[in-house]
Amino acid sequence: MDLEPFDVFHTAAAGRGLSSRLYAEAFGDEYPVEVDPSSSCTWSVLGEMVKRLRLRPDDLLVDLGCGRGGTGLWLARAFSARLVGVDISPRAVELATERIPEFFPDAGCAGRSRVRFQVGTFCATGLPDRCAAGVVSMDALPFAQDRAAALRELRRILRPGARAVFTGGRNLPGHPKFVPGRPTWQEHLEAAGLELEAKVDRPEERGLWDRLNDLWESHEQQLRREDGGQATDAKLAEARNHRPGRPYRITSIFTVRAAGD
Repeated sequence: MDLEPFDVFHTAAAGRGLSSRLYAEAFGDEYPVEVDPSSSCTWSVLGEMVKRLRLRPDDLLVDLGCGRGGTGLWLARAFSARLVGVDISPRAVELATERIPEFFPDAGCAGRSRVRFQVGTFCATGLPDRCAAGVVSMDALPFAQDRAAALRELRRILRPGARAVFTGGRNLPGHPKFVPGRPTWQEHLEAAGLELEAKVDRPEERGLWDRLNDLWESHEQQLRREDGGQATDAKLAEARNHRPGRPYRITSIFTVRAAGD
């Protein structure tokens, strides 16, 4: 897999310039400034994750597809938990590691022993069996090349009875990428030995992305000067390709649980 597009995306987002300001404008009061997400992460999503994960101090939280780490770092601090973030992009791992002092400024070396980021994939995280008391994945797990294998890996790293919270969606008839008969998330979860504990739909997400895409298009030249041509082209392509299908897509926050022993 060519990792350059991922590395370019994360490098551009790390600048915290115009791109971050446009996210903040599009998301309004729902934008978690400290997290500085390049995803649909909002205060409502973070609140749902806190509500569902129910971690204790020193529990291990795993952030799959962690990107620049903001979601996992915020949650780990909120729970006083340990954190391992996993991402396919070496650049994302580097940038996430640099952000540790932002969330744990007084931790020093001890903080880095409690928080780390590493290169891995959804299907091969590199983590031990039954290590995680909780797992999160923000707008990332749906990009797994093999969803069934990714969910089996998720089940493998979860402790018995532990929960994972991730965002995903379902295309309806009329969506350009609708595939009749494609297995649903629930079918994949059941096959992997995971129980669907809760599903919260996000009808507001469509408006967030539509506003952001409009802002990308109206600020194209400024984005090119600040983020470069490749990153800006990717944003504009996303706006063109995804906007037509949004009325035919349901996005949700899924909470799943590994069976107990």
